[in-house]
Amino acid sequence: MNSFEKELEVAMAAVADACRLADSVGRELTREGQAEKEDKSPVTVADFGVQAVVHEHLRRSFPNDPIVAEEESGELSKPENAALLSLVGDHVRRILSAHSNDDVLRLIDLGHHAGGNGDRFWTLDPVDGTKGFLRGDQYAIALALIENGKTVLGVLGCPRLNGGVIFSAVCGGGAFQYDLRGRHETSIAVSARALPAQAVFCESFESGHSAHDVSARVTQALGSIATPRRLDSQAKYAVVATGEGDVYLRLPTKKGYEEKIWDHAAGALLVETAGGRVTDIHGKPLDFSRGRTLAANRGVVATNGKLHEAVLAAIRSCTPDKA
Repeated sequence: MNSFEKELEVAMAAVADACRLADSVGRELTREGQAEKEDKSPVTVADFGVQAVVHEHLRRSFPNDPIVAEEESGELSKPENAALLSLVGDHVRRILSAHSNDDVLRLIDLGHHAGGNGDRFWTLDPVDGTKGFLRGDQYAIALALIENGKTVLGVLGCPRLNGGVIFSAVCGGGAFQYDLRGRHETSIAVSARALPAQAVFCESFESGHSAHDVSARVTQALGSIATPRRLDSQAKYAVVATGEGDVYLRLPTKKGYEEKIWDHAAGALLVETAGGRVTDIHGKPLDFSRGRTLAANRGVVATNGKLHEAVLAAIRSCTPDKA
């Protein structure tokens, strides 16, 4: 059985370097370091720079492994974004010396793979929670390895969570927490809370990412009296995996929306290897074999395991017309 020792070593180093870059950008960010994508969502120097840095780590060590990543260089290549490209190149060269701006563009575009049920590929969200990053709140750098449609390794960097931490998960190998340099390893585990009334819920900060009204009804149906924690990014998965929270709900906000695989692969494995459970709102395991989205799933529910069936039942009772 593959222990993924080399893969974990490379992924940890990549995410540690990526956290350094993102932290540096966050301290120096100006309007020149931001742009807007075609879907009107924000993108920053950090999104592009992190993707280039992580891709270079993967390219050097696993040149035959394809990558599915969120960003592409098209926006960055536009003449009106020349200043943004220059900033990206400057930040990347602080981590990777002797890389031209053209090199950076090529590295970013290594993430064009279509995903699916192939032998193996990596998936990356360079800055999950860009709006949180811009607000000075939570964001995450999420890297995962998928084999035959299942996530087998995940590394999650959360520079603003609990003083700055990196989490790792390997299928069958447990879940761990480190400092931002990848040192001082400690194991983590989900909570043992089994009473729905005591459950601490986590949900997306942005209402456009999860149906807050339905979440409130689910919480009420379970009788939970704890104040929900709203935070950006896959940091929510980390909160559940460490036992600081018990339930993460990502409830559909519009018909036909398909979750992106990079938004969930690393975090979901972290919760599962920490002893929890992750499914969609119908109780189906997340299926990472359908390309760049979770096309076979609707919504996401992550819990400590003990509360999972109760949460699924509450969702069914609150959304009978959408079940």
